[in-house]
Amino acid sequence: MKLSTLKGLLVGLLILLSYTTAYADVEVRRPKRRTQKQYTSPAEIQAERDSLANESAPMDVANIASEEATVASTPRRNTPAQIDSALALWRATSTVEDYERYFNDFLAVSERIDTTLMTDNLDSMYVARLEALMSPVPLEYNYEVRTAIERFSSPAYATKMSYAYYYFPMIEEELILAGIPIELRTLAVVESGLNPLAESRMGAKGIWQFMPSTGKEYGLEINSLVDERCNPRLATRAACRYLKSMYDHYGDWTLAIASYNCGPGNVNKAITRSGGDRSNYDGSFWDVYEHLPRETRNYVPLYMGATYAFAYHKAHGVDYPTPPMPLATDTIMINRPLHLEQVSSTIDVSLEVLQMLNPEYRLSIIPATTKSYPLTLPAERITEYLIHEDSIHAKDTTYLKEYTIHANIEKKRNEAPPATYYTVKKGDTLGGIARKYGRTVKQLMTWNNIKNANALRIGQRLRVSPY
Repeated sequence: MKLSTLKGLLVGLLILLSYTTAYADVEVRRPKRRTQKQYTSPAEIQAERDSLANESAPMDVANIASEEATVASTPRRNTPAQIDSALALWRATSTVEDYERYFNDFLAVSERIDTTLMTDNLDSMYVARLEALMSPVPLEYNYEVRTAIERFSSPAYATKMSYAYYYFPMIEEELILAGIPIELRTLAVVESGLNPLAESRMGAKGIWQFMPSTGKEYGLEINSLVDERCNPRLATRAACRYLKSMYDHYGDWTLAIASYNCGPGNVNKAITRSGGDRSNYDGSFWDVYEHLPRETRNYVPLYMGATYAFAYHKAHGVDYPTPPMPLATDTIMINRPLHLEQVSSTIDVSLEVLQMLNPEYRLSIIPATTKSYPLTLPAERITEYLIHEDSIHAKDTTYLKEYTIHANIEKKRNEAPPATYYTVKKGDTLGGIARKYGRTVKQLMTWNNIKNANALRIGQRLRVSPY
């Protein structure tokens, strides 16, 4: 074989080998398009499943049982403060909801009455609505009562009447304990507009407007530091005793109410002048109406108007706003002197709220030297107070130093407060501003030369202290 021929064969062989290698590489890198499935019998599949179940099930059940046992045995971590807050929220919500149901029920009553009567005659509607109240205190209807109805059912009285959310539950409780009609609660609206600091020009004070002598007669403490006429619960308790005794004497609630305003002496005179027998009288307020003092002739109709308005204000398109104080409160008995600022500077409650809830302490001091006195707190702050009680009393020297000597107390009481002003905001009323600063409407009207208490202007600057 020639050398050239041999070289040609070698080159051809090398080319063939290179193509064969390249093709082999491609076959290795490219997966086969179809692969044969491996057959697994049903018996083998079930055996594998059983094996997995046997291994995992006991462990899962054990873990679940362990977790459930842990959850069940772990106590809830609610703190006393959280519990107080929850209870306070529940009590406040329940109070509003209960009254809202009461109001809505009478709104439905008024709608049924209006539909049944099919008349625009207001007198007929007022008479029917008063009859539907079914009060143990007889509710008559006449021009004076109609005037009172329209007065208390107006939007101007909504804010004042809204304080019923706070005061009426305690007033109702005392009325029930005394065994007298809870409908008498609205008498406090007529007396003071539900303002525990209200004071008349004659010196009557508090939510039930006791004169100092009458208050002391009924066991209310009145001195330089404490005026229990301003304590809503204690004053209500005293008012219940008075009203019950007057009812026992006259046998008629309208006369008992009249005597609350003018005293039994004037009622007795009216009975005599009307020709009645004072020792065995069976008449009512309306029978002696002409012989009573003018203020008292208006007083009983005002009570009836306030009673109507409390039930039917929604029928007049009026809603009561939420009052500014906490609706859920509780009391702690204090057995050593305490200034309210010791509390407000230690726990989360403002001095303004404390003064609003404890209006009987004239200088914001609880003088618990010889006996215990109540401190009313927002219900959600009770536990916080108890936890910080030592810290609160540790501030005695800071807040009580100037009051430890009686002369200092008198000096402090007689000091004129610094001039203070308030700028009227949207929604403000003169009564609300007076309540906020511990004043009376009359005082604010005098200091600011106001003729019409309902004519406030937004942005108006009011003096809320005498100097």
